[in-house]
Amino acid sequence: MNRQIAQVINLVADESQHLWSGGNDLAAARRALLASDPAAVLEIAGSFALVAQEGERVVLARSLERPLRYFLAKAADGPVLIVAERIDEIAAELERRGWGDQFHPSYTRMTPAHHVTTLRLIGCPDPNPIYTRFFDPPRATLPPDLDVIGRHYIEALYHEVRSWLVAQDPGAPIGVPFSGGIDSGSVLLCLYTLLLDHGQSPGRLKSFTLSLDGDGDDARQAREFLRRTNLEMLGETIEVPASGGALDPLRAVAVIEDYKPLDVECAAVNLALLQSIRERYPDWRLLVDGDGGDENLKDYPIEANGELTIRSVVNNRMLYQEGWGVDSLKHSLTYSGGYSRGCVRGYACASRYGFVSFSPHTRPSVIAIAEAIPFAQLTSGSHERLYALKGEIVSRGVRAVLGVDMPVYPKRRFQHGSATPATAAHLFTEDEARYRRHFHALHT
Repeated sequence: MNRQIAQVINLVADESQHLWSGGNDLAAARRALLASDPAAVLEIAGSFALVAQEGERVVLARSLERPLRYFLAKAADGPVLIVAERIDEIAAELERRGWGDQFHPSYTRMTPAHHVTTLRLIGCPDPNPIYTRFFDPPRATLPPDLDVIGRHYIEALYHEVRSWLVAQDPGAPIGVPFSGGIDSGSVLLCLYTLLLDHGQSPGRLKSFTLSLDGDGDDARQAREFLRRTNLEMLGETIEVPASGGALDPLRAVAVIEDYKPLDVECAAVNLALLQSIRERYPDWRLLVDGDGGDENLKDYPIEANGELTIRSVVNNRMLYQEGWGVDSLKHSLTYSGGYSRGCVRGYACASRYGFVSFSPHTRPSVIAIAEAIPFAQLTSGSHERLYALKGEIVSRGVRAVLGVDMPVYPKRRFQHGSATPATAAHLFTEDEARYRRHFHALHT
């Protein structure tokens, strides 16, 4: 008796896959997923959320900066796997096919970044997925020399931005959501240098800085950064009133389909910025951001998270990128962990307004350099030394690779730098219970 081929409904449009390596097309990328060697997946250059099928075997993989979700439905003829970027897309497809009563958001699954997820759709019950890591960079292999580390890190960043740039329409304008911080600053400087190196006009490049009620530290910091690097002609401040509905954390919950306060509130200001850019520039498409830089260089306040110690931060592989890992009890099957979960705050917001975003700090070659940094040796258990590393590494690297003295300012979250402290405290209450209730209400 012949076994029926399992059905896969792929709702991720081919046009959303952005591959930019020579000869790397979608068919080749899907063959790489089905190959027995996970290293073939690592060679896929670009932004992808892919699914491939071979009989009852289905494999999925994504790049770090974008989501890929799936849901296993039960039909009379056998299992049906629905693959999508969003939870609400899965819910709508189930409803359309008359399977809406099978849905609950917690039954959806997120493909974890840096892994090939293999499913075998063989009936009821179906076995658990198998995760095969395709990106496993060696750790702490660089010497404890900040000049060497910085040069390698910015060289990797520069290479990734160049690979992306040459794959784009040379006439398309490029925007950088810009706070004047270390990550967006290094991205802007790489782009500006590359445009000059490629004989292209830097006039296609613009930095966009959000200012709520015409105030906030980011606006002042961005102006100062551009002045000190002689790039004032690139800057554009986007002023948005804090009142009037432009900033709505509950709207952000619906867009990113999550309820973690810092991600929700970052998404709320991001949506305000992107909506304003879209209103000013109806045809703008390309954005390049600094997402992933904090995760790479471990620039988060350990004291704010009772689960963390400096030992856990410096000794666990890609902790901020992946969370505790797919084999841990604390790994969320519905959301994944670390930036593998938080990536939605950037990707979903950009997609909502028709932008195509690129986050070069999330590329494997850049993360590989970050993982090679001997953090434990450089910090000797000191939080202060850890927090000081990022500015030293990136500024030294920018000076060595780009020949620019990049100003370095204290770290601030997007939602806090875009407004005055009083406005931020009023708008962003970090009320996870409220956000969680609203999220669940969207699906009842």
